[in-house]
Amino acid sequence: MSNNPHFLVMPYPILGHMNPLLQFSYVLIKHGCRITFVISEFIEKRVKISSDDDVGSSKMINFVTLPDGLDPEDDRSDQPKVILSMRNTMPPKLHKLIQDINNGENKIRCILVSKNIGWALEVGNNLGIKGAFLWPASATSLASYYSIQSLIDQGIIDSQTGLPIRKQEFQLLPNSPMMDTANLPWCSLGKNFFHHMAEDTQTMKLLGSWWLCNTTCDLEPGALEISSRFLPIGPLMEATNDSNNNNNKSSSFWQEDTTCLEWLDQQQPQSVVYVSFGSLAVMESNQFKELALALDLINKPFLWVVRTGSNNDKNGNKSNNAYPDEFQGSKGKIVGWCPQKKVLNHPAIACFVSHCGWNSTVEGVCSGVPFLCWPHFSDQFVNKAYICDFWKVGLGVEKDDDENGLVLRGEIKKKVEELVGDEEIKARSLKLKEVTLNNLVEGGRSSKNLDKFINWAKDY
Repeated sequence: MSNNPHFLVMPYPILGHMNPLLQFSYVLIKHGCRITFVISEFIEKRVKISSDDDVGSSKMINFVTLPDGLDPEDDRSDQPKVILSMRNTMPPKLHKLIQDINNGENKIRCILVSKNIGWALEVGNNLGIKGAFLWPASATSLASYYSIQSLIDQGIIDSQTGLPIRKQEFQLLPNSPMMDTANLPWCSLGKNFFHHMAEDTQTMKLLGSWWLCNTTCDLEPGALEISSRFLPIGPLMEATNDSNNNNNKSSSFWQEDTTCLEWLDQQQPQSVVYVSFGSLAVMESNQFKELALALDLINKPFLWVVRTGSNNDKNGNKSNNAYPDEFQGSKGKIVGWCPQKKVLNHPAIACFVSHCGWNSTVEGVCSGVPFLCWPHFSDQFVNKAYICDFWKVGLGVEKDDDENGLVLRGEIKKKVEELVGDEEIKARSLKLKEVTLNNLVEGGRSSKNLDKFINWAKDY
């Protein structure tokens, strides 16, 4: 039997989970590990996975599919429905898949999962296989789930709903920003999700030997002190953009429009406002119009990612990106999706207008680009607090209380101009990039942690 571990990697089927686990899989491959990467049959038909055939990756990674139990026409944006269906359908099929693989010579040594599918570690444990999981969001959000019972005991949240008993600010962790109880990551996702995550976290505590985090000790020092099992192995990207690094390993539900890179080549250094709200965030149509008109007002070129169906009308129904009649857009380029890491590392980018999802946050930090923070839900508000209050590499937008909670075009224009003119924020952004990427070099803390994890997996 080879001493190079064989991992079964299984992400929850959304891009924010798939991409970190895919990137980490290629990191493991470079250390001689083999990967069986499990995705749902539905995702296989929809997702586009790009990878360069370097370091023997085509021979070292094997994509396999399992049914998620839903019909093709079912709404997979209904996350509780997907979670329940996977839980009810996949365990026996995963059990058989592992047995079939382990009948051969290259046996699975470790199961590595993302959140929402802690049951996969139960399957592995029943087969005598060790388990770990990679948390796709910030270590601070992981620490908040880890601390659910403590928050209940302190009278901060209700044990049945997970909702705050009263609105207050509190410090979950030392050496970290203050948190608003309304911004705990489960508060906007409902009671059933809270109970699912409480159960999933307990499974992880029992069966997850390592809780891998796409972060560094410099970015979230307080969160990483909560448990010795929290192991920072980030950032899951490389410092450069050459053809043989993990910046070229990604998955997407949408075709990337690479013409934006040619367009960026024609722009002046640090001149372009990049706007993207990730793969899940949805914007109400009046807010969408305010953003569009703000980009017209800003005297800078812009690159704006607008997914199909990424905004709603006032009744919550999906809209078809209805741009206001007066919108010109002459200074910018609008794309449906883009290779974000390459965009952020382009010298033409001046700032990143972001929803503050953790993957985007890490990518922005590693590019040394200042943020204009516009969080929408879940852990994004905590990430904004890190960006604006802790690292001090960005600014936040403010909603107008007199305009139905909209962020108005004037506010957007003012904050962009303030951000790109702030030399101190630019300097801190570049310094944070340097400090963060130093964790990846040989002898860096994340590099050492990765060696520790792989050696643990080898100890079969």
